[in-house]
Amino acid sequence: MSNNDNFLKVKHLYNRAGFGISYPELHKLSKKNINKVVEGLFKKSEKDDLLSLVDPTEEKRQLLVQAGLYGKKELTDEQKNMRREIVRMQNEISRDLNIAWVGKMINTDAPLREKMTLFWHGHFACRSNNPMFSQQLNNIQRENGLGSFKTLLVEVSKSPAMLQYLNNQQNRKGKPNENFARELMELFTLGIGNYTEQDIKESARSFTGWMYDKDGSFIFRPNLHDNGTKNFFGKIGNFEGENIIDLILEKPKTAEFISRKVYKFFVNDVPNEDHVKELANHFYNSKYDIASLMNKMFTADWFYNPENVGTKIKSPAEFLIGLSRSFYVTYNKPQVLIQLQSSLGQYLFNPPNVAGWPGGQSWIDSSSLMLRMRIPSLVLNDGEIDFSGKADPEDEAVIALNRNSTTEANAKTKPKSYVNATANWSKFLDTLPNDLTPLALTTFLLQPKLNTKITSMVSDNKGLRSTAVEVTSMPEYQLC
Repeated sequence: MSNNDNFLKVKHLYNRAGFGISYPELHKLSKKNINKVVEGLFKKSEKDDLLSLVDPTEEKRQLLVQAGLYGKKELTDEQKNMRREIVRMQNEISRDLNIAWVGKMINTDAPLREKMTLFWHGHFACRSNNPMFSQQLNNIQRENGLGSFKTLLVEVSKSPAMLQYLNNQQNRKGKPNENFARELMELFTLGIGNYTEQDIKESARSFTGWMYDKDGSFIFRPNLHDNGTKNFFGKIGNFEGENIIDLILEKPKTAEFISRKVYKFFVNDVPNEDHVKELANHFYNSKYDIASLMNKMFTADWFYNPENVGTKIKSPAEFLIGLSRSFYVTYNKPQVLIQLQSSLGQYLFNPPNVAGWPGGQSWIDSSSLMLRMRIPSLVLNDGEIDFSGKADPEDEAVIALNRNSTTEANAKTKPKSYVNATANWSKFLDTLPNDLTPLALTTFLLQPKLNTKITSMVSDNKGLRSTAVEVTSMPEYQLC
């Protein structure tokens, strides 16, 4: 195998398993066997390094105050103000949490760990207006993202964020709420067609009493749990929630469902069913070891086949984070990251519904493609951007707050904002060899193979900086 072949393989691996790679690191790793490179990627991700922006002590105090206020029939003006202030503070911290995670992905030394957190963030899609719940769920996905899928599933199922989002707080003996039980099988494990309506009912009964306390801690309430006999997947027993999860994991269909979703996220939007089956068998036989599944995929020859390279549309998060990492971008007004996410259709911590973002071709339409192609020149050359495009209605409140500050500062009219970002060009250019040509830089920055049109476009460029801005503004830069 030539050095060039390995160069392309390592670049592909780091684009899919992380958020890109610097030129010096790519050059160094290209001299190694690809299996050794994969091993190094896992080694870097051994440390969890959790998000710690939200102070649990203060959030728990606010939860207890809120619980007290909601328990009152009538509130004084002072108490109403106090409730409004808590909501305002939670909204503000939720925005800060989003920015903290994006910053973490931009600057992380453990790209695989953060990429897995991003994958599970979409798989276990959840919204919460409580930033402590959101941070806790995000850290569960980070801590267990390369561990045991069973542990991850149990921890997510017990998280206050998910219990609240899927109404298990209202799931009690005699009045089962089936929302969590349905999504557990439909979206989190088995997929439609591999369970019955009766299985959902019996599962819901088994999860009665799984709740969180006033201070946001998981609690099992025996007095609200249905202790009766259940019939689940044809098996009879006095099942509780953990028993249901065990029975779901006994089904090979669960390994197949997760493997297909992993394949579509990391390999190709159109699954090769032979490859999915190969991964599913390995995942099932490893007792749902996620790291083993990922290692199997990253070391498979087919992972590097031409049909799987440079053919996936970057998600908005991958696009923004990859661009920011490559050029060492600092956002002087980081709130703009929220506006960018929302305008591009992936506002982290705010999925459209429990199914998450559909991904694939849905990331791009005519307006979002134009915006994507403008963003590199705006971020790298600091320009003004128009945020008057579409937005999720539930994002509007957050956007409005940012918009208000922009409006106050800038003549109150159009919803435009300066990106106000600084790319560290000297640091970026220092990573490149002195004799690197614009064409070679283009080959490094783009994942698809260069065609004659691109080659002729960059051939006239005199400088690497102008080449970088031009190349990152091409439609081909949207692919990884």
